[in-house]
Amino acid sequence: MAFASTQSSTGRPRLLQAAIDAAKLPEVRGKLLFVLGALLVFRFVAHVPVPGVDPVQLKQTFESNAILGFLNIFSGGALQNLSVAALGVYPYITATIVMQLATPLIPRLKALSEEGEAGRERLQMYSHWMTVPLAVFQGYAQLTLISQLGGVSAIGFTGGQLLPTLATLFSLVAGTMFLVWLGELISERGIGNGISILILGGIVAQVPAVFGTGFLTGAQALGGVLLLAIIAVAVVALIVIFQEAQRRIPVQYARSQFRGGRLYRQQGQSHIPLRVNSAGMIPLIFATSIMIFPPLLAQFVARTVDVGWLKSSASFVETIMSPTGVMYWAGTFVLVVGFTFFYTMVVFSQQNLPENLQRQGGFIPGIRPGRPTSEYITRVLVRITWGGALFLGFVAVLPFLATSVTDVQALQISAAGLLIVVGVVIDTMRQIEAQMMMRNYEGFIS
Repeated sequence: MAFASTQSSTGRPRLLQAAIDAAKLPEVRGKLLFVLGALLVFRFVAHVPVPGVDPVQLKQTFESNAILGFLNIFSGGALQNLSVAALGVYPYITATIVMQLATPLIPRLKALSEEGEAGRERLQMYSHWMTVPLAVFQGYAQLTLISQLGGVSAIGFTGGQLLPTLATLFSLVAGTMFLVWLGELISERGIGNGISILILGGIVAQVPAVFGTGFLTGAQALGGVLLLAIIAVAVVALIVIFQEAQRRIPVQYARSQFRGGRLYRQQGQSHIPLRVNSAGMIPLIFATSIMIFPPLLAQFVARTVDVGWLKSSASFVETIMSPTGVMYWAGTFVLVVGFTFFYTMVVFSQQNLPENLQRQGGFIPGIRPGRPTSEYITRVLVRITWGGALFLGFVAVLPFLATSVTDVQALQISAAGLLIVVGVVIDTMRQIEAQMMMRNYEGFIS
């Protein structure tokens, strides 16, 4: 087995040399600077509060509530500031996922997906339209919860609360749409997927705040942090392995050509790459969204309803389904595994691999075209998806396991955040690699 050298032809480490070469290229340097500039704009917007917010009162509310602190992780800290970017780009991500799942079910959307670039642009426009009502709903739900916990006031649609509530909701929706526009601008003029890079920026921005929470208190805590660092490095390595792992199914193509009045048949070989984790981070988003709903609803009922048995039942659900409890993480593990299979099969059915393979004259050696090919690919996909599903389930419960092993309570690791960081970094490095290989430079990976 051959291993890539870690040294470049100049004697410097390959990663350092690739970074130097990238900085020398005007086009690549300009794109990287544009991405950095857009990230600075994003972090500036993340600190612009919505109208009528008391920062001191809001901070006290988040410090005293574990559920709000858990939600704050997914906003990159913007929710704790209740900034105009508090919702982030997650309403747009939700809209995109809904459109992707609805495309094979609605004939009109399926027809648009088959119309090439024009159809994809129309579907993307529908996703933009759907983002607005989703942002309004999510923004009002979070404002209502924070209001019930005493973080903000004057939330409602009666009397003098109407105008402040509308102003706050308008600010949140405008912030989300601005971030979506900024992300698409990064994709167009920069390097990498702009939406993913913005999410990455929010996650990385939380790291200094986490280390400033004061969990380094004594030798025992220091040992826990060192153990946590070792776990984090090992998990990142596993994420890279599972993100890149794939099962290659060999495919042969029979081509016919006429030469000199005779028919000649030529054989070409290729493969179908089936990824072990083809669902990415989407199962984690689905599972987290569902599991966080019961404690949020129970918390709302316990603070607004005066009926004794209902209030006690809501308090019980809030306790056992808390993000710090075992039941929450057990449910998250089961949902992540289930959603991984569901989403993988939905995406596989949309691709129509067996039909496209038969249409192009390709076949899998030893497997008849048509239904047998579809059954064979599905069987292989189910087998390798078990590995990806169990791995995603492990990554999902990683915050609970890491806290239990290291006893570092103040540090919360976002499972989706780890996948996003690793995935975005790998994707960006590959795009820089492609830019540099066009100019015969050594890249980050090759």
